[in-house]
Amino acid sequence: MSARPPRPLKLLIAAMGGEGGGVLTDWIVAAARTEGLPVQSTSVPGVAQRTGATTYYVEIYPRPVAEGAPRPVLALMPSAGDLDLVAASELLEAGRTIANGFANPDRTLVIASTHRIFAMAEKTAMSDGRLDSGRLFRVVEENARRAILFDMEEAAGAAGSAINAVLLGTIAGSGTLPIAISAFEAAVRAEGKAVAANLAGFNAGLAQARGERGPGGLPGPVGAKRRSAKAPAAGPLIARAEAELAPPALDFAREGIHRLIGYQGPDYAKLYIDRLSRINGIERSLDGDGGLTREVARQLAVRMSYEDVIRVAQFKTDPARFPRIVREVGAKAGEPVIVRDYFKPGIEELCSLLPPRLARSILALAARRGWLKTAYLGMRVNSTSIFGFLRLRLLAALRPFRPRTYRFQIVQADLDAWLTRIAAAARLSLPLAREVAECARLVKGYGDTYARGSRNCELILRQVVDRAIGGGMSAAQAEDAVLNARTAALADPEGDALDRTLEAISARLALVAAVSGGGQ
Repeated sequence: MSARPPRPLKLLIAAMGGEGGGVLTDWIVAAARTEGLPVQSTSVPGVAQRTGATTYYVEIYPRPVAEGAPRPVLALMPSAGDLDLVAASELLEAGRTIANGFANPDRTLVIASTHRIFAMAEKTAMSDGRLDSGRLFRVVEENARRAILFDMEEAAGAAGSAINAVLLGTIAGSGTLPIAISAFEAAVRAEGKAVAANLAGFNAGLAQARGERGPGGLPGPVGAKRRSAKAPAAGPLIARAEAELAPPALDFAREGIHRLIGYQGPDYAKLYIDRLSRINGIERSLDGDGGLTREVARQLAVRMSYEDVIRVAQFKTDPARFPRIVREVGAKAGEPVIVRDYFKPGIEELCSLLPPRLARSILALAARRGWLKTAYLGMRVNSTSIFGFLRLRLLAALRPFRPRTYRFQIVQADLDAWLTRIAAAARLSLPLAREVAECARLVKGYGDTYARGSRNCELILRQVVDRAIGGGMSAAQAEDAVLNARTAALADPEGDALDRTLEAISARLALVAAVSGGGQ
């Protein structure tokens, strides 16, 4: 009785565009052929705008085939639960592969980088749409026979390499494939491009797979963001905040001070502390624990540093930006890097920089002519050229003029009204005041996004919060109503769900009033 032929080894690679997934696949195929192993690979292109990776499927017959002997038939596509190895260049892509049923907890080794590149659904959510990296990490570990997880982006940066080389080294070091390390190295050398850098990345991945200490590690704190640059003028304001504000609010207050000094200067940061101190004083008089002041400190800093053309130009000309881009693209010393920025401001964005009276006149004319949603000014700026950089610097230099612009005055009026409602709601109920403070999460971005968010926020404040402040509903009813309305607005930015929720709230209040009146 003849021995049963061995089962082919099956690999699925999920890589983002520009990360060299095709090159990684070619390296694996070349290494397998060096060992005389039959191998076949196919690829399925991903979707643009970060909604899915390009996947590469590789099957390797683990035994050389003699000359003239029948060659094995290898599949073109993977089957669910039938993979020996899944390799992903980003944590969410490993999660997608598992969600699609490809990983088998009894068979599959999962290799993935723990860094995140946010998907479009995460970026466009009205609230914080980022997925919990810790949860993704647990999903991978629970659905794999074994998992090798570390920050490959960090490891690649430390090695001066690309992430695909780190992935190759990790695959080689995992022992899943019957291919010698020397064969993988030979494939990298034969490809002939950036050989030294790619071998450095390969060795970094190899060390991680073998359990040797190196760059990377498990996911960091979920929701961590890059902090604002430290402002030299922040000292006196931070000292004042520490003296006046409740301890729970201090972390956000310190960050807000640095952020707003960078945004508009020390006087603007002082206005931030003035506003916070008012809320803190009210909460303290009501024996609060500082939770309301903490929430206001967070939301107020974001709303006071709203996005406009000046703010964008500040970011684009930040001295730290270009070195960061050079590191991200892996450019060598002296190698030229060209950065092009694309802008498409509409009439509302352009008018936001004008004096209020002039802006209102132009906006009224544009509304009558139907230009608001149709007229845009497309621009492509080479930020690394002298002329392009100076154009951006000129826009950023308008910062001292910002307090006299139409958008600035509108934002400050909205903020004062919001803070006044928080103060009034706090006297009814501190939990209600916190719900009112969190309504600021609806207001974000610019253009249509800003208009929709502002409209939704104002509807909730006017139809629910003002009614509660005026005695039209109890604090407990208002707290529940604000939470439900805000949840509806976050789930549906267009506002249809919010409109239905507000109608239901009004109908319920009317019914309660009718029943109460009928019982008298």
